[in-house]
Amino acid sequence: MENQENRVSRMGKRVTMQQIADAAGVSKFAVSRALTGKPGVSEYTRDMIVRTAGQLGYFKIEPKYNATEPQAASGIKRGKKNEGTVLILFPNIRSQNRSSLYWGPVFDGISARLNEKGMDILTLTEPSSDHMFSVLNPDAIRGVITVGTISTSVLLEIYRLRIPLVMVDHEDSAIHTDTVFTDNVKGTKELVLMLATKGYKRFQFAGQLPDAVSFRERWLGYRMGLEEMQIQVNQHPGLLVQEYEEMQQSIRDMRVEDIPEVIVCANDHTAVMIIEALRSREVMVPEQCAVTGFDNTRIDDPILATAHIHKEHLGERAVDQLIWRMDHREAPYERKLINAELIMRDEYHSLRAT
Repeated sequence: MENQENRVSRMGKRVTMQQIADAAGVSKFAVSRALTGKPGVSEYTRDMIVRTAGQLGYFKIEPKYNATEPQAASGIKRGKKNEGTVLILFPNIRSQNRSSLYWGPVFDGISARLNEKGMDILTLTEPSSDHMFSVLNPDAIRGVITVGTISTSVLLEIYRLRIPLVMVDHEDSAIHTDTVFTDNVKGTKELVLMLATKGYKRFQFAGQLPDAVSFRERWLGYRMGLEEMQIQVNQHPGLLVQEYEEMQQSIRDMRVEDIPEVIVCANDHTAVMIIEALRSREVMVPEQCAVTGFDNTRIDDPILATAHIHKEHLGERAVDQLIWRMDHREAPYERKLINAELIMRDEYHSLRAT
């Protein structure tokens, strides 16, 4: 049986998916699904295909540079502008993946912009830090975009290798790098101000704290809005817990006189959970208690208001920032904020007024 080195030596300059399939003993379809991060292959098979692709030189870039061109800060010589592979890293969390109503469009924006720029894309679910670069050749990765919450250990490994990194909707106090966020503070503050001007006075916030950075920012924006309107709130601690079941139980156990006029939720999914709990005790929504969300991922529920996030644009701007960072490695790191558009569903607000 011929060894892998002999196989590699007979291959041309560009390794094809069929060659990877032959070496890994899988179908070309499986290779395509694995390298683009699409469902249809197991995590074991995906890792094996990526490892084989790396060994065969699929991610290897032949640098094309002038003798006078300076080397990158990492010591890796740079090739043509926008040449090479960008790694898109998803967390190993079920709710944060390409099939999600939130993260799917973010990835679509990243993918479309990379295709537009002529750059290769590799998508992986977060592996352990000691596994990631045994699978991938770091010299072949031009940059990394993380989507959602990635563990500190993996981020530190990327940071240690001086690979240009942009994080979407996440930041880590241990890492100094570029980030792209929705302007969560401003969006939630404006939402509270809008509700207050419509006559709502008794508020509560519901969200998993401390959890995602975005949720903490929305909690901050909520409090800023109340402070500006001089509205005092005794926050119910049971609505700031990690488990939705506990959050719902807090609603069921709440005294009737303590049920607020409006519950501002960290996102639309939380709003749906709160609505279910309110209805379970026959509280009319939104007539007796209105519920707001964030993200604009649910349109079939009586969510009084939400904030539309331009999810594809988040992905596009992450790619733009990564490409800029490749050419400006010593420039100060940047935190980019994308505006969210408030949506007030007047048909639900009018119910409360009648």
